[in-house]
This record gives sequence, C-alpha cells and structure tokens, in this order.
Amino acid sequence: MQLWKGRFKKELSKTTNDFNSSIPFDSRMYREDIEGSIAHATMLGKCGIITEKQSAHIIEGLNSILNDIEKGTLKIDMEAEDIHTFVEGELTKRIGDDGKRLHTSRSRNDQVALDNKLYLRKELKGIKAQLEELVGILAKKAEEYSDAVMPGYTHLQRAQPITFGHHLLAYAEMILRDISRLDDCYKRMNVMPLGSCALAGTTYPIDRTVTKELLNFDDITNNSLDGVSDRDYCIEFAAALSIIMVHLSRFSEEIIMWCSWEFKFIELDDAFSTGSSIMPQKKNPDIAELVRGKSGRVFGDTMTLLTVMKGIALAYNKDMQEDKEAIFDAVDTVKMCLTAFNPMLDTMRVIPENMRKAAAGGFINATDVADWLTKNGVPFRDAYKATGELVARCIELGTDLESLPLDEYKKVCDVFTEDVYNAISLEYCVSQRTAFGGPTPENVRAQAKRVSKIINKDE
Repeated sequence: MQLWKGRFKKELSKTTNDFNSSIPFDSRMYREDIEGSIAHATMLGKCGIITEKQSAHIIEGLNSILNDIEKGTLKIDMEAEDIHTFVEGELTKRIGDDGKRLHTSRSRNDQVALDNKLYLRKELKGIKAQLEELVGILAKKAEEYSDAVMPGYTHLQRAQPITFGHHLLAYAEMILRDISRLDDCYKRMNVMPLGSCALAGTTYPIDRTVTKELLNFDDITNNSLDGVSDRDYCIEFAAALSIIMVHLSRFSEEIIMWCSWEFKFIELDDAFSTGSSIMPQKKNPDIAELVRGKSGRVFGDTMTLLTVMKGIALAYNKDMQEDKEAIFDAVDTVKMCLTAFNPMLDTMRVIPENMRKAAAGGFINATDVADWLTKNGVPFRDAYKATGELVARCIELGTDLESLPLDEYKKVCDVFTEDVYNAISLEYCVSQRTAFGGPTPENVRAQAKRVSKIINKDE
C-alpha cells in the first residue's frame, strides 16, 4: 500500500518501488513510530478532531501491533514502502476505518522527523552510558596505577616522566568532553516536530503541547518548514560520534604500541586478542586495530550527512531519506566499538616495571638536571647546555643520568654535588610536578576521584 496512491493511475514498477523503499533500514524505528502514533491519536481525541472512542480504538490497535512485533508473531513486511506505511496499513487491517483517521493533521514529513528524534535520543542515552562506563574504568585504573612511573612522549620520543594513571586520565578528560557534547546535542534534538505536517502546519485545531508532554520533549519546533527539513541534530550527533571515534582511535593506537614487544607496557587478555594462522607466537591486538579502522567509517557517515543536506532547498526532499542509513551506521559502529573496547581495557594487564625501565633509559629526567643547576645559581641556558653534554656522555658510556658517576657530572660543571641524584630520581621528578593538573600520584588519585564523582552524580 502506498499512502499517496490516489493521484496515480499506473502501478509503481517493482524497480522503482525497491529504489524508493526505506523499510529495510527504517523498520528499526517501529517502536518509535507506534509510540508517536499513540501520542498523536491521544491528542486528536483530546482536541475533538476525532472522537475519544475512535482515539481509544486506534490506540488499542497500535498497542496490539507493537505487542505482536515484539513477541515475533507479526513480521514487518519488507515489501512495504516504509515503516510508517506498514504500521498504518496493519492498523487499518485490524480495526477498519478508524485506522484511516490516524493520519489526520499529520504528514509523513513530520512523522519521520519525529521517529528519527525519538529513536536517536534513545540511542544517544545508550552511548552516553557506555562512555560513562569507560570513564569509570579509566578512573579505577588511574587510581590503581597513580604512582607507576612511565615516560611521557612528544613526537613519539621519550620526553618527561609521568605516571600511567596520569596518562589514562588524559583519555578520561577527552571522554568527559564527549559526554558533554552528547548532552548538548540532546538538548537541541529533544524538540518536537510533530504538527509541522507536510511543511505548513495544519488547519485542524491541534494542541502540540499534548504530544510534546506525552513524548517527553522539552520544547516544540517554532517553524513548520524547519520542523520537517531540519537534520542538524543528525549531523551534530554524527559529528559528536566522530570525535568519540577520534579519541578511541588514538587510544587504540597507543594500546597497539604498548602491547608490542618493543614497549610491552601492557598485555591484553586472551579474550580480546587473536592469533596468527601461521605464526604460533603471535598475540594480535585486533580489537584495538578494528576500533582504529572503524573510525573512518563514522567519519564517512558524518560526511554523507553533510553532503546530503548541503544543497537542499526547503522543505522536505527525498534526498533526506539518506539520513537514516548514515546516522544509524554511525550509531551502530560506535556502540559496537565501545562494547568491545571497554572490557578489553578493563581486563588488560599493566606491567609497571617495563614502564619504569623505559623511563630510566630515555633521559627523561634531563630537564630536572637542568632545573637543579638553575636552582643552584647556574643560568638556565648554561644549565641546558651542560645537561645536553651529560646526556651525550651517558650515551658514550652506555648508562643513564641516575647511574652516571659524580666525577663525570663535575667534568661538565663543578657545581654538581651528591644532591643531584635525589633530584633526578624519576619518582622524585614526578612528585615535584605539583602544579594543578600535573602527574603527581596525589593529584592523579584526586583527579580519579573527581572523574568518578562526575559520572556517578546520579547515584
């Protein structure tokens, strides 16, 4: 059944019907379509546009359809044009002419906009919950490894000493920003378009506040043209999902490096690794690699939405049917990635002794040597030059700054005393970086507690 069939004298060709149909992907919104229709029928009855008896009859029929779909006794017809057509056709089949009254003062244009928002706000909440779970894992591990010294990097070169907990909390901050972006997106998404109809509203005396309250929207769209043609919320949601994937991809890259033999800072649980078909020694970080790879897929979905919308005149155009596959794919991909990523991170084994060894071997306390000289009266530039000479001498001797004999220090600068060894201990170097936001174990533990408190605010 086509809802628009009255205007046409010829049957739609099967090729055209298949090309035009959206039910293969919008059928996932069956619950939202029925919930929206129940709210619409309720409003029609309250406003006297249809009788209360007709409204109740429609609602009863819609609930029976929903129950049957959920029980599996009613299969969605994949030959239908879309989920809206299927539900209305099934309703009319079940309750007769009253089913034909449901679409009064409504268009598929505002109906699909409503369904989209109902569906995406539910998915947004689900992804937010997964991100909160990830932040919780990061906070827990950061507190556990708040004093595990590791090298911090710039340009992928060992730079200065930090702790593993501090490194993990950097990702917690990124994910917290992702959560805040989802919260902002939700505010703009949660505005009800129903009542915009095709593009110009309706002559029926509807009350849009009734449907708004029944469907738990915060507000109502102010302009009927905008109500049916807006897909900003899809683009914004996809953009937020893309940034999430940037963060997951960066984190995955580090996990891939960390579990390599060249680093061996961590070991992934067997449940989240795979082997080789020919090399029995291999333990591959496939989950992290897949997350890294799937980021491009979500970026592509965002670009699809931007491209679809960039040249469309107001109001609705069939191009906008392309919004669903893109945003649904972005949602599905992020959910799938987090479903695998969170337990992978939670179960990984950390190897602090390897981190400490790498930190000792990278001269990452060189800045602290220069700072010690400066604090003992040597101008910073002279201190910097002297420290560079010490590093070169360590490389010649195959040692590190902590093990270099004092007489070698004095050959470069006679200001050095035994006290320098305390000052350049990696643990001491970390403990002295006490400025707010730094890597001291005390600060890491405090920040881990703060992060946990943020995500557990509703508990």
